[in-house]
This record gives sequence, structure tokens and C-alpha cells, in this order.
Amino acid sequence: QVQLVESGGGLVQAGGSLRLSCAASRSISSIHTMGWYRQAPGKQREMVATITSYGATKYADSVKGRFTISRDNAKRTVDLQMNMLKPEDTANYYCGLSPGGRWPEVWGQGTLVTVSS
Repeated sequence: QVQLVESGGGLVQAGGSLRLSCAASRSISSIHTMGWYRQAPGKQREMVATITSYGATKYADSVKGRFTISRDNAKRTVDLQMNMLKPEDTANYYCGLSPGGRWPEVWGQGTLVTVSS
């Protein structure tokens, strides 16, 4: 089974930027959908951005225009560039793998993003 490891989280001021990276232990070229999800304290995990094997992207309304997801099958990575960060973006961010294109079946351990006001 593929293992996912996230990196890049940290503390940033509102308006700042962070880049998250998800590294897969095996090839992801045939995986239908890879994505980033987040979970804030007391809230359900939600989709932030996804990207399919053919490059189609989808974003949550709350991050459109600020976040960009990218996928490099050769490097087995999926990155999330986050700009103009807001305090409400504070959460644990998880990389997810969806062979069937639906809710992820494999998760990374998560990386914490904290945005201060």
C-alpha cells in the first residue's frame, strides 16, 4: 500500500504563504485523484483541493484564487501552494489518495498549519 508523508506546515502570519508537499512511497501515476484536506479543531475533515491523474483540479470555494494544487507523477509528489493565508485556514492538513476518485482511502499523518492574525 502507498504511504503518504506530508511536510511544509508551520506558523505564518495572516497574508503570508506556505507550500505543503506530499511524498508518496510508490508511483501515483495511475491513481485517479490525489488531494489535500484539512481538519480544524472541533470540525469535520473537508476537501481543500484535488487533482486527477489527467490534471483536472477542484478547489473548495474558501480557497479559490489563493491556493494552487500541483502533481508531479515522476517525483511522486503532490504540492499545495497556499497564498494570502487567513486565520480561518488554521488546521491540520492531510494528503489523501483516492483510487476511485471519491473520498480518500489512504491518508498521510498530517501537517499543522497555524495562521496568526
